[in-house]
Amino acid sequence: MTVEQIMDKVYTKLNNKDFSGTEGKLAVQVNLTGKVGGVFYIEILDGVLSVMPYEYIDKDAAISVTMTNLDKILSGKLKASVAIAESKMKVEGNIDKVLLLDTLLQQ
Repeated sequence: MTVEQIMDKVYTKLNNKDFSGTEGKLAVQVNLTGKVGGVFYIEILDGVLSVMPYEYIDKDAAISVTMTNLDKILSGKLKASVAIAESKMKVEGNIDKVLLLDTLLQQ
């Protein structure tokens, strides 16, 4: 899987979600580690979703995770809270925003 494919998967998973509980900004940068490295961000700004292949300067949080573990989170096989507890995902910044994003992904 490529960075573009995982970004498409994230966008598809979030595209039709109800963002009414995410007033303002939710911005999480994803740092992919392991064999396939890369960076992209997920932003929900006033209910509008963006998934872009760039670093995000004014992010709420940054996560570092392997492509495999991110794919498991997206498919519902791994919860972000478990990934954090088991050191499969590292969070810098606002962990509540990361958990909110996980809740949206699991809906």
